[in-house]
Amino acid sequence: MTSFSKLLQMLAVLAVLSTFLFTSCAPDHHHTTEEAVGPLPPEWAVNANIYEVNIRQYSPEGTLEAFTRDIPRLEAMGVKILWLMPVHPIGEKNRKGTLGSYYSIVDYTEINPEFGDKDDFRNLVETAHSHGMRVIIDWVANHTAWDAVWTETNPEFYATDEDGNFFPPIDDWDDVIQLDVDNRDMWEAMISAMEYWVREYNIDGYRADVAYMVPTEFWIEARERLDAIKPVFMLAEAEEPELHIAFDMSYTWDLAQVMRDFGAGNATLADIDTALENNFEQFHKRDYRMVFTTNHDENSWQGSDPDLFGDNFYNFAVFAATVWGMPLIYNGQESGLDQQLEFFERDPIDWGDYRYQDFYATLLDLNSRNQALFNGEIGGDYVKLLTDNDENIFAYKRIGHHEQVMAILNFSDNEESFVFETGDQGEWIDVFEGTSIEVAATMTLPANSYLLLERVYMSH
Repeated sequence: MTSFSKLLQMLAVLAVLSTFLFTSCAPDHHHTTEEAVGPLPPEWAVNANIYEVNIRQYSPEGTLEAFTRDIPRLEAMGVKILWLMPVHPIGEKNRKGTLGSYYSIVDYTEINPEFGDKDDFRNLVETAHSHGMRVIIDWVANHTAWDAVWTETNPEFYATDEDGNFFPPIDDWDDVIQLDVDNRDMWEAMISAMEYWVREYNIDGYRADVAYMVPTEFWIEARERLDAIKPVFMLAEAEEPELHIAFDMSYTWDLAQVMRDFGAGNATLADIDTALENNFEQFHKRDYRMVFTTNHDENSWQGSDPDLFGDNFYNFAVFAATVWGMPLIYNGQESGLDQQLEFFERDPIDWGDYRYQDFYATLLDLNSRNQALFNGEIGGDYVKLLTDNDENIFAYKRIGHHEQVMAILNFSDNEESFVFETGDQGEWIDVFEGTSIEVAATMTLPANSYLLLERVYMSH
């Protein structure tokens, strides 16, 4: 057993004891009913973060090879999991825009020639592994391109209308056609293709596009077969608790919506509280949840970080990295991505001077080394801290076994003073400054600013 495995085993035992240690200050926000439990996440995911890669827009070249050259920089920033948007060839029939949608798949076992070839992909995965990262790729199991290989070889894999014609899943997705997701022969072909990339290229798992539109039983079978090759990590683009029987992690879509609403002036901090409580009620603590300020959908269709959050960009980035679950960074955020990247055209990221790289590096470092922020049951409990200024100040702690993290966020455009009604006064370490700071009962924070603090309690 590795030393890290021993650590996880020890922390799992301590997780049970923590119920008694912190009952008075850290109530269990999660339901305790015993529902069906899915496979355990790989041990390397317990303190991981995730970074989404849009190959088309990542570099001027828009290739796998060009991205691979940047992997050492991402390692230095602290990235643990690379999620690649789909790498497969894109359909030409009914294509949207010049280059089409990543999610219009022609062949599940080939590489988009615009990105490079299979040798380039293999080199990317091997390079990531050599730099201590894992690689998951986007998988589209609900639909394919109109001119997908299967339309010729296996037309029976598709749903058809009363006239026997293919049709899109929803009207707006008119560049793709619906698979017959109840067809067990299609399941076999689809899962075999998923096995191919794990077995032949040693990838570490999948992000499943619109996972909720495919039967849960399909994902259960896929997960069992993939895990038989190697332990994989599975991310569902969904917010249905039942999918955690097959997936390790799901999206916090509702929380992201409330964050956007707040940025637009259409929600309050109380609404964020409610969204968090809904999360705790619906999901078990063992369920990994992906928290984000943006991703490819949010950026292209909703707006850039400056558009969505304005001067509270820093606050929401700190919030996403510490409040719960696993933080996501979308490529370009470390350079202050202020453009809505085109979805169907070439639109390379303007990397500029990477002005937020150190900021994100600090957040990712804290997230990966402070057990209070670990994922799943090993991670610390969330405790909301109350002040007399809850309209503007959002404060909370994450309480681990020997470590704690406190975040105090001023979402107001003005300097705000406040008095803690609940909290933990005394000496803390400022995570960004690395210096000691005294948390007092009464405090003042500048406009749109944050304090991120940590504590370590030495065992006797």
